[in-house]
Amino acid sequence: MAEEMPHGFGGRKIAVHVCGGVAVVKVPELITLLRRQGAEVRVAMTASATAFISPTTLRALSGNPVAWRLFPAKEKGSGADQDRGHGMSHIDLGIWADCHLVVPATASTMARLALGLADDVVSSTLLATEAPMVLAPAMESGMWRNKATQSNLATLVARGAKVVGPVSGRLASGRVGEGRMAEPSEIIRIAAGVLRQDVSLRGWQVLVTAGGTREPIDPVRYLGNRSSGKMATDLALEAVARGATVHLVTAVEDAPDLPDVEVVRVDTAAEMLQACLALLPSTHLVLMAAAVADFRVAEVAPQKLHRREHAELELHLVANPDILARLTRDRPASCLVVGFAAETEDVAERGRAKLDQKGCDLIVANPVIGEHSAMGGDMAEATLVARGGQTVVLPWQPKSAIAAAILDAVQNLGTGQDHPLTSR
Repeated sequence: MAEEMPHGFGGRKIAVHVCGGVAVVKVPELITLLRRQGAEVRVAMTASATAFISPTTLRALSGNPVAWRLFPAKEKGSGADQDRGHGMSHIDLGIWADCHLVVPATASTMARLALGLADDVVSSTLLATEAPMVLAPAMESGMWRNKATQSNLATLVARGAKVVGPVSGRLASGRVGEGRMAEPSEIIRIAAGVLRQDVSLRGWQVLVTAGGTREPIDPVRYLGNRSSGKMATDLALEAVARGATVHLVTAVEDAPDLPDVEVVRVDTAAEMLQACLALLPSTHLVLMAAAVADFRVAEVAPQKLHRREHAELELHLVANPDILARLTRDRPASCLVVGFAAETEDVAERGRAKLDQKGCDLIVANPVIGEHSAMGGDMAEATLVARGGQTVVLPWQPKSAIAAAILDAVQNLGTGQDHPLTSR
């Protein structure tokens, strides 16, 4: 019998502070994702933010009245005027929240917070709270690079604020540069880490594999697949957030360097296997998230194959090594192995079959066709099938939340007495 997985923010109280900037267009998605993961959300806005988005809109999305005036209006009105508060003072909101998200964190708001000003409901609440604060800056590149902005940001970081972004991309001016607000899924991942302050994987050596392998046909062509490596990236970052030492063996082209993650870059299945075997003796947990090609070309052409020289072309394919089976067979006694099953039909059933065939401890089965395909995007749904038959269903949600649920499931597995989980 499958059970529904508790959401990552279940029972958490999140205050979203909205400031005036074009990046407010991402705020509705952020609020929706937070509520989908079980958070209770209350919103506070600066006066300038109301020029970009209506308090009524954010009230509907959050399910709670929106605070956007520090002092009640003298006249009684309808519509937005009724949303001048949420039934509690800014001090109460500061006490109520488990975490405060400032999105977008404008240069003006960061300056106010750095100086300790309290002239609107956002700055007043954040000055009065002791709860952690996450800033998601968004502004034009020149404003972001300005020494005053960087000095204010450094002050806030020194006081304990966490910062996510900004990233490079197209800005409101039409220019391309650094200053674009981080995506809601990334803001949520950082917030989850701040709330958790989890060191449950301290002392663990974790091996994560990522991306689709590339099996060469000739010097310019290869057999590959559509895997983006995003699930593996979220798993690696989640494991680091829980205190683990993480090695990421990745076949993702131009894979980014990740903070506190040792990255090993490979191309083929054979190279991935060798990299994993070198790390395996000291590994406590393998997360085999890579989409490894099942076959490779028997003989790689030494030169580029030209169409004019081949009326038809037949490729002789041979099986690649089964990395998951090999790692499961050769692992140390204290090592847990998690496999992944990308399926187009009978997802849960095929996941159970793969668990039995490979001998691993947990299988993460994902659909890879249809509206909820896990291949390539930032969202996924999954069925976790554990050794012993326990099944957990994870609904459609950000891959960062899926990653957290997978590691929660790993830590609930029964292990031998010499495993780090049971030796503490």
